[in-house]
Amino acid sequence: MLFRMDKDPLTIGKLAGATGASVRSIRHYDEHGLLTSVRGENGYRLFPPAAITQVRQIQRMIATGFSLEEIRSFPDCMRMIEGAAACTQTTEAQRKRLASIEKQILDLERRRARLLKTLADGAVPPLD
Repeated sequence: MLFRMDKDPLTIGKLAGATGASVRSIRHYDEHGLLTSVRGENGYRLFPPAAITQVRQIQRMIATGFSLEEIRSFPDCMRMIEGAAACTQTTEAQRKRLASIEKQILDLERRRARLLKTLADGAVPPLD
């Protein structure tokens, strides 16, 4: 995606300030192809104003457990529009992520129950 340099490009610091993301995270997103930047005459990265929306969307998707690789595979409607509704192309990925999270929760509940039993009995119970 190209952007015009006369449209108030953002430095990485300004983008970080506008989104709450760290400079390091923004560099990481950019290096993974989730953002578009150009280099200014001074060699610094410059981002289009739309990058604010993109970073916020990336943060939201990371918070729901998606990897950068998965996010990169999502259609632009998920990455470019703040508050975008889930695209039908991502429904299966979201269902898989939910199943994975639910499996992790079950595993943690089993571990918790086992640890509670260990504490109550004073001995490690045999494996089931």
